[in-house]
Amino acid sequence: MIQKTYFKTKDYCKVKFSFAPENAETVEVLGLNSEWENRVILKKKKDGTFSAEVSLPKDTQQQFKYLVNKTEWLNDTEADSQLENEYGGTNSVIVL
Repeated sequence: MIQKTYFKTKDYCKVKFSFAPENAETVEVLGLNSEWENRVILKKKKDGTFSAEVSLPKDTQQQFKYLVNKTEWLNDTEADSQLENEYGGTNSVIVL
């Protein structure tokens, strides 16, 4: 799930990522602000979901993917869209 919170007086949007892959020990989101090196680590909750909040610039499109257990790249089915990437797959996209 992706939840967006806009503020009238701010130039950013608060985005909450919630993801619940099976058999996950760790989940990270990469690609935000085109930074595939910098990871946002999602915290695991008691119900098995992982979540994190990030502030992202308004009026942008952000490509991202989840990295599960440091080995498996997954897209978010609830993202606004998907775009092809240079590796023959797709990235999730959110529009802010």
